[in-house]
Amino acid sequence: MRRPKLLFVATEDWFFASHFLPMARAARELDFDVAVIARERQHRRIIEATGARLIALEAERRSLDPRALFAQVQALRRLIAAENPDILHCIALKPIALAGLAGRLAGVERRIYALTGLGFLGARQGVVAEAARLATKLWLRGAIDGPRVRFLFENPDDPVTLGLDPQDAAKVAIVGGAGVDPLVLMPEPMPQSPPFKVALVARMLWSKGVDLAVEAVRLARSEGARVELTIHGAPDPSNPKAIPEATLKEWAARPGINWAGPTRDIEGVWRHHHLCCLPSRGGEGLPRTILEAAACGRPILTTDVPGCRSFVRDGQDGMVVPPDDAAALARALVVFAGSPALAERMGASARARLIDGHTERDVMNAVKGLYRGLLGAPTTDVVA
Repeated sequence: MRRPKLLFVATEDWFFASHFLPMARAARELDFDVAVIARERQHRRIIEATGARLIALEAERRSLDPRALFAQVQALRRLIAAENPDILHCIALKPIALAGLAGRLAGVERRIYALTGLGFLGARQGVVAEAARLATKLWLRGAIDGPRVRFLFENPDDPVTLGLDPQDAAKVAIVGGAGVDPLVLMPEPMPQSPPFKVALVARMLWSKGVDLAVEAVRLARSEGARVELTIHGAPDPSNPKAIPEATLKEWAARPGINWAGPTRDIEGVWRHHHLCCLPSRGGEGLPRTILEAAACGRPILTTDVPGCRSFVRDGQDGMVVPPDDAAALARALVVFAGSPALAERMGASARARLIDGHTERDVMNAVKGLYRGLLGAPTTDVVA
């Protein structure tokens, strides 16, 4: 008997490896034949360790040249038709737009569109941004929609932006972000203070509000707060909104600021810091960095934007301040620096929040239910 086949389409192998391995494992637990189309760099072995196959497809993320986009759709259509999957699972906005069309042209009716955040569509305001949101909505809900298409979101705000009802279980599923394993990321005692140590772990994009965190630390220190900020992350050369390396180095030369570059030691980061700061300007799904900090028992200082506000309960798991407001961030830092016990209490609450629906297993179970529903027939798990 032929096993059901699931085909993921993502931008980069590293992005799939960092966020979506639980979904591949969930499909393998259902005894699916799993493959991933993505641009290959250095993560083939990590992906294939789940039992999935990696199908390399080279494509430049920055290019919006219609000829290049048409060529990508054609290449995707050929790969999808060759795989002939029972379910096509497209991850992030550009792969959804292109692979969704390619999948429709290849005759794949069961398609999942996983919106991991709206990116610049969610972060920007103004007439141009509104026009882009309308065009995206028309494309997703018209050109590449269908009776067997399902939308997968990480927060309840994004479906509303696209004209979908987050309560419509027949069309929309919401999962707790990428999920993390709370048995791998465990709380450790807070470091001795002062100084009060804050970490920002993210891609170095302007939308993440790194500049706001830098300014907030300057303001807090000017008021006498002994606060230090460590920035973890690397510029993304394929993203036009990346922060230049020269800017990061200039910030790192300021008092109380350290740019430590990218890290794979997330436990080590939170072992040596008191607080997670992510002053996002918007466009998030549900940031993994927030979930990782919560798993490690660290409170979160973030902004009132989709994804961030859906996880962090202001005054319980951390503090939520208005976006683009360095002064409000600074006031929160002064409060935290003056009350280490507050940070410890909120960190414990953040971990409890994570365990209640945002773990890796929670996400896997939700996705398995989505796959089963699309196939319309029971599928036996091969792993308990």
